[in-house]
Amino acid sequence: MTESLPEGTTQRPPLLATASERGIATLTLDSPDNRNALSARLVGELAQALADCAKDESVRAVVLTHTGSTFSAGADLKAPPNPYTFVGLLRQIVTLPKPVVARVTGHVRAGGLGLLGACDIAAGATGADFAFTEVRIGVAPAVISLPLLPRMDPRAAERYYLTGERFDAAEAARTGLLTLAADDVDAALAPVLDGLRRASPQGLAASKELLAARVLEAFDRDAEDLVQRSASLFASAEAREGMTAFLERRDAAWVW
Repeated sequence: MTESLPEGTTQRPPLLATASERGIATLTLDSPDNRNALSARLVGELAQALADCAKDESVRAVVLTHTGSTFSAGADLKAPPNPYTFVGLLRQIVTLPKPVVARVTGHVRAGGLGLLGACDIAAGATGADFAFTEVRIGVAPAVISLPLLPRMDPRAAERYYLTGERFDAAEAARTGLLTLAADDVDAALAPVLDGLRRASPQGLAASKELLAARVLEAFDRDAEDLVQRSASLFASAEAREGMTAFLERRDAAWVW
């Protein structure tokens, strides 16, 4: 039975596309008009799709990818998710009893990097690029540090957190943000996905639990503090100027 919509309303298309082939579920961020910005709605749809994958015995692993030229531009400044909800999504990826593999062929910024950090394996095409842009709008990569700092090279994190510079896929792989970088990301992922298909569900879940333990320590210890720190920064006058400048495509007042 199809539920009718109220008169005068139209059903909004989903922001996430799903597909499945030989045990691999593919979840595609599909909001290219705003560069797959992490809105409350997109975060909710992704969380529901991951929950469905966790319950589906035919799913051995999940691939998280994107349409358009941007994997994710970070938080949607016009319709952001609740920070606790976003922390919940990152933790959901980390604790999902099935591996989650990120496939990136475009730009990744700010909160989008948190999704990469939460994934078990992350592959990027050589044309992809990355940047922690939070510092340039008056905030910090607070919440996304939960999955990222346990996995990234500390010196690299210091540089890119503090400067907001763009860096390429080869550098992302060197720093631990990516597992691998390749000209043909699908060819590079083929043996990875084949390996996951050959693994037992119990073996995958148990192995992932071992690997995720150090990341979950950060969530248990630091999540509340980082959510509060992030909220305080976003509420500041400096962040309001930074976000306004970003939306108006101009330099912020502090730029020399």
